[in-house]
Amino acid sequence: MKRWLIITISILVLGGGTAAGIWYYRSGLSDNGVSFRTAKVQSGELVAGINATGTIEPEEVINVGAQIAGQILSFGKDKNGKTIDYGSEVEEGTVLARIDDIMYAAELLQAEAQVRLAQASAQRAEADLQQIAAKLDLAQRDWARAQKLRPSQALAESAYDSFKSALDSAIANKAVGEAAILQSKATLASSEAMLQKAQRNLSYCTIKSPVNGIVIDRRVNIGQTVVASLNAPSLFLIAKDLKRMQVWVSVNEADIGKIHPGQPVTFTVDAFPNEVFKGEVGKIRLNASMTQNVVTFTVEVITDNSSGKLLPYLTASVQFELARREDVLQVPNTALRWTPKPEQVPPQFQNLLPATGETPENGKENGKEKGREKGQKKRGVKPDGQKPGLVWVPYGELVKPLKVNVGITNGSTTEVSGDEVKEDMEVIVGQRVAEKGKPATTNPFTPQIGNRRR
Repeated sequence: MKRWLIITISILVLGGGTAAGIWYYRSGLSDNGVSFRTAKVQSGELVAGINATGTIEPEEVINVGAQIAGQILSFGKDKNGKTIDYGSEVEEGTVLARIDDIMYAAELLQAEAQVRLAQASAQRAEADLQQIAAKLDLAQRDWARAQKLRPSQALAESAYDSFKSALDSAIANKAVGEAAILQSKATLASSEAMLQKAQRNLSYCTIKSPVNGIVIDRRVNIGQTVVASLNAPSLFLIAKDLKRMQVWVSVNEADIGKIHPGQPVTFTVDAFPNEVFKGEVGKIRLNASMTQNVVTFTVEVITDNSSGKLLPYLTASVQFELARREDVLQVPNTALRWTPKPEQVPPQFQNLLPATGETPENGKENGKEKGREKGQKKRGVKPDGQKPGLVWVPYGELVKPLKVNVGITNGSTTEVSGDEVKEDMEVIVGQRVAEKGKPATTNPFTPQIGNRRR
């Protein structure tokens, strides 16, 4: 009895498995060995835009350099008391680094000595001028007396001539003394200028932060010698404010006409793949660049970074919003591109099949229009407004067309509308053709090669 019971159960299990396998095999096939892949019409928000790639940049970056040559002796302290390094928060006037100042201190001492020497020379020139003025005054009085005595013949001619010569010499010496004073003043001014230069060069040995910000790059080490020539060597890169960032986006010339200041922008970064950041177009730079005959413009996108998540120089995948639709029906783009074979369409719908070489979205557009449409799809953009389109839906073992109005697209799904279009409706996006002697779908009861346990 038990033996018959076991046999009966085995037959039922085997028969049920065979029936299930036959049902699974036939469920995915029509009589011509073709199964259709379908997708549902969905409702929701749809955004059409231009996709591009950009780089996160600080809104304002200060490049702190050195105007003198010398060896880096030490780094300063940030606002938290730690040695200046990458990511240090600094305030305006914070000491970033110190350069060896021995040579510049010596030059300052020498300049100070030159100033004192020039001051002494100026004082001596003034004293000499006063002495010369006294001699001139004496010569003038002697000459006056000589002129009074000459008519009475009480003064010899030689003495008269001596007084005249002494007066002329005193006048000339006064001019020399005045010139010496001018020269000493010029020397003093030159010495004072050299002193200011030496003082400034000495101050350059202490590198200070010109703004409040964060050090995003330290380009020198202690012991390294910096050499200032025509271009000042860069020591630190300071971001003035990381709470506001920019995304520098390269936009193709074919799309730049659709970009304008204030335009909404969304972007993602690999560091936070599940988070969408928002921003808006700030400006479009006019200095276009050309790479391999492709012209691109740099667009600055402004975004808020109060959270501090966005770090400088992250790569961003950016979408410029061109159009937005709320609560619209949409289908995969493959549903609009798929076209059945004539034998898959009932006779009454044969006239809606597109001609050979024409796209199902618009069978009447010429090759030039199709090429433009293809380029727009590649960039994720579709012409504004709606136009007639066609999707196919199951019709027994065949398919039938469904006329729709096609709207915007985001590159993967497209807005559709029409009296017959309903949410959750099945539309055909492709087909699977069974090989000879094999089902179009995989039988779950068939052993899979490579799945055996070893």
